[in-house]
Amino acid sequence: MRIFGKNGKQIPVLKRESIIIGMETVEKEKAIEMAGQILVDGGYVTPEYIKEMKKREEEISTYIGNGVAIPHGTGASRQYIKASGISVIQFPDGIDFGGGQTAYLVIGIAGKENEHLKILQNLALICQDPEEIEEMVKAKTKDEIYRKLAAVEE
Repeated sequence: MRIFGKNGKQIPVLKRESIIIGMETVEKEKAIEMAGQILVDGGYVTPEYIKEMKKREEEISTYIGNGVAIPHGTGASRQYIKASGISVIQFPDGIDFGGGQTAYLVIGIAGKENEHLKILQNLALICQDPEEIEEMVKAKTKDEIYRKLAAVEE
């Protein structure tokens, strides 16, 4: 997946190494921590951003439907973002996000300035299609998920 910055320059926000498949079910908070740690490891955010992701989840669920949750930081967390990026974790057996909602894909996002809005917009395009989500939930390789998300560009 790529977005375009203010100067029209393309910004790659997803790397293959930011995708994990076949994870065992964990508690929601742990899944959010894992998504955040991938962003830290990728150089997108500082470790403080993970706390803000959990704080956002306490304020309002980041579950968006169709088996997808998109945890991200609060408005105050912008200072912890180094670059725009996303992480993807596939949980084939799902994560309980409360209220009877089960997430099979947890997609952590960090957006520099207002780039998070472009990232969310691009993710919404693919996440509104249950068949696309099902294919990613059943994917056996990182490349299968990467190709689906990399094809979504603004």
